[in-house]
Amino acid sequence: MASFTNNLLSSSASCFHLKTSSFLIPNHFSNSNGISFSSPRRVMLYASSTNNTNATSSSSIPLNFEQDADVPMPVVLIDQDSDSDATIVQVSFGDRLGALIDTMNALKDLGLVVAKGSVLTEGSVKQIKFFITRLDSGRKVEDPDLLERIRLTIINNLLKYHPESSEKLAMGEAFGITAPKKKLDVDVATHVHVKADGPKRSLLCIETADRPGLLVEIIKIMSDINIEFESAEIDTEGLVAKDKFHVSYRGAALNSSMSQVLVNCLRYYLRRPETDVDSY
Repeated sequence: MASFTNNLLSSSASCFHLKTSSFLIPNHFSNSNGISFSSPRRVMLYASSTNNTNATSSSSIPLNFEQDADVPMPVVLIDQDSDSDATIVQVSFGDRLGALIDTMNALKDLGLVVAKGSVLTEGSVKQIKFFITRLDSGRKVEDPDLLERIRLTIINNLLKYHPESSEKLAMGEAFGITAPKKKLDVDVATHVHVKADGPKRSLLCIETADRPGLLVEIIKIMSDINIEFESAEIDTEGLVAKDKFHVSYRGAALNSSMSQVLVNCLRYYLRRPETDVDSY
């Protein structure tokens, strides 16, 4: 328990009853790590015995876990546009503080700094928002490989603390938890559009079935046809990935011919029944 309080609480630790596994979060509480809490309620601490982001240990699941008949939609959103200095990561699902602490530690293991964050609990859904930067440069994350590692690390922690979410996430099967009962038809689920976004860039919108390594695969396809990109929004909603990118070709927005080439390439590769993906 002491290690958790050192990482998360700071000088306000006297507000918490440390003799039990639960504590009360007061209104608008902020700690030294920049994490603020809203909506007072009693939550439970669950410690994880490992920082290995590829592990899904059942020891971190509370003993009184019961399957919820109405499981909310798990959402992991990576936002590159809203803040010029930091990458914003937002997770929306369940209400276990252990997932927050382990996620922060896992991000640090990736060489990242959680500059600030917030936690908002509404009913059975907790919304966590992190503002993260690279430890080596102090800047936001631009590397697509690292962005994908961030996404998969957060989803792995979500599955570890909320195994009930596995049937609504493609990673439930990929990470060896519980496969979704109903899989998406990749051909039907894939939609690719290019929209105008000013004279120097276009907006690429992609919706397709999620899988590990998807972000890196999309970036590679664009790179192969000399499309330059800026990641705008990487949104994982259950089994579906909804991504948006600012793209350009030779410093200008894509014309109709180049837009069609990009759309055709992405549709072809994303609709393939089997793809070679990197292991994370």
